[in-house]
Amino acid sequence: MERTLSIVKPDGVRKNVIGDVIGRFEKQGLKVVALKMASLSKAEAEGFYAVHSARPFFASLTEFMSSGPVVLMALSGEGAIKKVRDAMGATDPAKAAPGTIRKDLADSIESNIVHGSDAPETAAFEIGYFFNALEIKR
Repeated sequence: MERTLSIVKPDGVRKNVIGDVIGRFEKQGLKVVALKMASLSKAEAEGFYAVHSARPFFASLTEFMSSGPVVLMALSGEGAIKKVRDAMGATDPAKAAPGTIRKDLADSIESNIVHGSDAPETAAFEIGYFFNALEIKR
């Protein structure tokens, strides 16, 4: 079984679509194995997105991610990373396929409701960034 991390971003929490996002992942056959709400500090957001520190959007992304509570979840299932990425849709909601989270719920390329790990190595880092071993159900 593969594991991945997903985050309902501050805009998703403000829009009250947490359950909708989780439900879409569960309909893909994924199991929530860890779940919590948190408010990220700017430093925590910068640490999480450090891989993007040289990119022009880094400052606005980390500001946005620390602008309100987020919902963090570890998901498990066969092909979990691909299933989450497919359910999320393209980063830009205008380019996302119909029926995806971003097409249906997001407002813009930055306020796009949800984050998902893009590879097994990224997922391992991201899950470990937010959850310790005792918080993850087997």
